[in-house]
Amino acid sequence: MTASPTKPVASIRWLAAPSSSLWLEQAISRPEEVLIDHAHCERKAAGAALQLMFRYPSSESLAEALSPLAQEELEHFDRVLALLQRRGIALRPLPAPAYGSRLAGEIRRQEPLRQLDSFLVAGLIEARSHERMALLAEHSPDPELRELYGDLLASEARHFGLYWLLCDQHWPREVIIPRLEALAAVEVEALSGELARPEDVRMHSVGVQPSSNG
Repeated sequence: MTASPTKPVASIRWLAAPSSSLWLEQAISRPEEVLIDHAHCERKAAGAALQLMFRYPSSESLAEALSPLAQEELEHFDRVLALLQRRGIALRPLPAPAYGSRLAGEIRRQEPLRQLDSFLVAGLIEARSHERMALLAEHSPDPELRELYGDLLASEARHFGLYWLLCDQHWPREVIIPRLEALAAVEVEALSGELARPEDVRMHSVGVQPSSNG
């Protein structure tokens, strides 16, 4: 039976379109690649939070917010790594999809717009991770993977919520919302298309439902 996403995209306020049933089928059929990529994603998320702390070292409030987030991302990395080790799977390098670099390329270079875009891009990535982990927690045939992804959902939701709060503390909504909508549209663009090879499925590989207006 074909798995079908049931989590409404409206529940993930950041996202402009939900993931497709095809992405879910591909992810379920290649759990090893998705797990390895998940480990890399957790490590990258910790690095992104630390990078922001180093970029804005005089902001104590930013450090207070992002230091716990970075630590939690590394705890997630450790948990995924332990699962890989139990299964005898090496944490090998994998070709990354263009998703992250596509979004990073949208970050404006001039401050304070650079900071706003950095928060929004990080939040979009966290929101998509949350959405896809929720799908895997619901539909994976592997009980251990369902438990893993289900256990991480609350913290993933906190993470993109934190990036929203950071934006809300520094900019008015009339500045945040249009920029978030523009970046969310780019995020959907980055996930549009078809996967060339089944083994290239990743947590952020292509696979979103087409727009009803398209």
